[in-house]
Amino acid sequence: MAKLKAKIFDLQGKVEGTIRLPKIFQTPVRTDVIKRAVLAIQSHRFQPQGRNPMAGKRTTAESRGVGLGIARIPRIKGGAGRGALAPGTVGGRAAHPPVSEKKIRKKIPKKERLLAIRSAIAATADKNLVAKRGHVIDEVPDLPLIVTDEFQRLKKSREVLEVLLQLGVMPDILRVKDSRKVRAGKGKRRGRRIKQAVGPLIVVNENEGVAEAARNLPGVDVVKVQNLNAELLAPGTHPGRLTIWTSSSIQRLNELFGAGEVKD
Repeated sequence: MAKLKAKIFDLQGKVEGTIRLPKIFQTPVRTDVIKRAVLAIQSHRFQPQGRNPMAGKRTTAESRGVGLGIARIPRIKGGAGRGALAPGTVGGRAAHPPVSEKKIRKKIPKKERLLAIRSAIAATADKNLVAKRGHVIDEVPDLPLIVTDEFQRLKKSREVLEVLLQLGVMPDILRVKDSRKVRAGKGKRRGRRIKQAVGPLIVVNENEGVAEAARNLPGVDVVKVQNLNAELLAPGTHPGRLTIWTSSSIQRLNELFGAGEVKD
């Protein structure tokens, strides 16, 4: 059964009080719906491909017809009779080239998208799912991990690191740092030189400096609660990301994404 209350921690990692969790944390974890929502978001970043309609066709090649004891492929003028224009010939057109008109953006109904977000939020409170994603949570005192609103007012990376250390999140950041490596293959030349694991997600109600303070921490993302989506909560379609919530962001969840009551 889902938890009804959770602890609120101060910047020193000590319990300051408790908060009643929104009903959204009682939503069943639907991995299938989460996957559809994440793939839909990823498809919106695809760049349409196409080919020049005249590619491979700028030639005077024509077929010589039948009865000559040679293949009927189009050939350029002259005695050599080199094939051109047709697929399979040097410099010829592609048989079935990609077209820019192809529909590559996936769509998802609004209700299904909201269900995916609610389900991914509920997964952040499940220790088994968070550990299964690979996060190091041995020193994390509670899930969901909720801190006071003072956290979103921090303006220095050193201060953010100190709070994450007190909350037991630092081992997961070190895991991300150790995972950094240079990608093999041509991806190095395509803006994807470094490959690393995904670290904690920080959800705030208002950004009062913490986003700029935490942006250089490896694997850490900061997002305002109204901008949450399934991909941030479940990178790679896998739910259970280690998430740090501010108390005010928790209070706004039902207002933004509904109660999360779902019938099986």
